[in-house]
Formats: sequence, C-alpha cells, structure tokens
Amino acid sequence: MTDTTTTAHHGVRIERGAKRVRAYLGGRLVADTTRPLLVWEKPFYPAYYLPADDVAAELVPTGEVDRSPQRGDGEVLDVRIDGVSAAAAAIRYERSPATELRDAVRLEWSAMDAWFEEDEQVFVHPRSPYTRIDILRSSRHVRVEAGGIVLADTTRPTLLFETGLPTRVYLPPTDVRMDLLQPSATVSHCPYKGQAAYWSVVAGGDVREDAAWSYPTPLPESEGVAGLLSFYPAKVDVIVDGVRQA
Repeated sequence: MTDTTTTAHHGVRIERGAKRVRAYLGGRLVADTTRPLLVWEKPFYPAYYLPADDVAAELVPTGEVDRSPQRGDGEVLDVRIDGVSAAAAAIRYERSPATELRDAVRLEWSAMDAWFEEDEQVFVHPRSPYTRIDILRSSRHVRVEAGGIVLADTTRPTLLFETGLPTRVYLPPTDVRMDLLQPSATVSHCPYKGQAAYWSVVAGGDVREDAAWSYPTPLPESEGVAGLLSFYPAKVDVIVDGVRQA
C-alpha cells in the first residue's frame, strides 16, 4: 500500500491513490496499476491518471491537442490493443506544469468497457475518498403529492445523506401508492449506490416521467435503501414535517 499525499498545481488537486486500478477494453486489460493518481478536474469527483508504464495498450497520436490552463497541452491518443481500438480515448500531458502528470495517462472513463478498484467493478467515475454516505431511519412525517393527489404518506422514511448533495428521502413501498407508478425503462448508475430503476407517476391524467427511483440491489455501503423509493422534489411535491422540499 502507498500512503496518500496531496499536492495542488494552478488549482488542480492531485492525490496519490492506494488502490489497485484496472481498465478493460473489449475484454483486454488496457491498464493495471497500484500507483494511480486522483486528479480533481471537476470539483465533485476525481479522474484517474495512470502511470504510462502500467498501460499495456498502444497509444497512437491523433494529431489533436487538448489545451488546459491548469494541466497544460495534452496529446490526444487512440487506444489500441489486440485488434480492439478506442478513438481519442487517452490524453497525456508530457509537459504539464504539474510534474506528477507528465508520466501519467488519463483514459477516457466511458471509452473503456469496465473499470475495477481492487476486485470491485466501479461505475460512472472513480469514487472520491471524501464522499461519505450516511443512511438513517427516521420518524419524520413525509407526504408526497402530484397535482393534489397523495402518492405516499409515511412516518417511516429513511434519509440518505451524501456529501455535497441534497438529502434524499426514501420510503417503504407499502406506504406508496404503487398503483399510480408505472415502471420506466430508464436506468442510471452511481459509484456509491449502484444501479437504479425508475418509475413515472401517472395520476389525474398527468404523467410525470421518471419521477421516482429505487435501488433494488444497491452496493454494500448503501444496503439501507434497498427496495425503498425516492421521489424527485422537482417533479412532485415532497413534504417533510409540513415543509415542502426545494
């Protein structure tokens, strides 16, 4: 294991990771490292930069350049391995003002077929070491309405607190008018909670698409909301202890 250290260059936060990270393309192992860098290109979650020596794929210049005021000029590269390729799926900043990045490669997350932290598959983006999820049972009174029609009424909610995000209220399906919900084909993924299924609300002749969601089989840290439903306050009225949620 490697102790994490943090540096900052021109507003870019860089931290040495301790997890083994692997990326796959077409079933081929593109990269395998225990020396990843976590780089906060965006404020809410990091990207992985992997040592170039730990990338097994061929990286072919495209002639394109990605210019970043923080990271410098990056060479855009095609990723090729065993007859499988991903266009413009890697960037290397060999002359970056942040010296840690010069020998590292950033693989486009969505261009790879699968990512693993140790032996656990990770979805959407790397997990931030500074994101925490707390799931707490509550006795608050929660009512959900759509156009004046009551969709749910309970004093048995479960509250999910996630760093940097609004508190989400999850409700037992036995306290929800499931006859007013229509399953949707929409799915989404969260690196902390897993895969979500969605429902549309059909009430009073009005259809509100993907207004509710649930995690049927969440990741271990989010098992406390397994099978519970949550509603978007932007699509229906979620009222907690008499206060409508923004």
